[in-house]
Amino acid sequence: MQSQMGEVSHSADGHIMEIFHAIQGEGIYVGVQQIFLRLYRCNLRCAWCDTPESFHLTGKGEREDPPGSRIFHTFENPISIERTIEFLTPFFSLPHHSISLTGGEPLVQSPFLQKLLPILKEKKEVIFLETGGTLPDPLKPLLPFLDIISMDIKLPSSAEEKPLWDKHEEFLKLAAERNAYVKIVLTKDTAEEEILQALSLVKKVSRTIPVILQPVTPIYTLLPPTETQLLTWHYKALKLLQDVRVIPQTHKLIGQH
Repeated sequence: MQSQMGEVSHSADGHIMEIFHAIQGEGIYVGVQQIFLRLYRCNLRCAWCDTPESFHLTGKGEREDPPGSRIFHTFENPISIERTIEFLTPFFSLPHHSISLTGGEPLVQSPFLQKLLPILKEKKEVIFLETGGTLPDPLKPLLPFLDIISMDIKLPSSAEEKPLWDKHEEFLKLAAERNAYVKIVLTKDTAEEEILQALSLVKKVSRTIPVILQPVTPIYTLLPPTETQLLTWHYKALKLLQDVRVIPQTHKLIGQH
């Protein structure tokens, strides 16, 4: 197992990068308060990734303490289920919509989540998964505990991978059993053919699955689409699907990491 490269971990202990309370800045639930549990490791290397520090394991994680204070304290990884619950518990008293499992790619640590999520559900927490949507097998055992799935479709031109259409389709068929939506990050150089293929994939599963077209936040040499590009792509998307929205990364606008 080459865990450093993002292959699925078989450990029941976790490697957590951050635990904090913040405002969701992307997708349909933009603007809600969430508890964020950010996990290390990812199986992809997207050109526009804004958390490349999550790619590789380190011995350290950070937790916000007190919750909501923006004061962070380090802890040692790997971390047990019991310790994770201990760190999360103070956050439960803060107003929040859900717990966001983010990364990295949370499903790389599916065995850890299989132990953690039943405990969180016992505490009546809403579980929100943010995922690249390419690991259907690790998703399956978690489905009964997930309330919302925010699934990216990684366009080949930006994901620095071979086309992942088959994996995305298999994943979306599973995710559609829950309250799922799809997010597609777009740049000025995104090929329209890729966008249309992604939209057609969603349509094949269900025309009613919401889709978010997300202009990339300028990073490295990547620039967002022009107004004309967004209007054109949005218009074509609405011909295929019932619910397509254009939403940028709003947390970046308010200076939230």
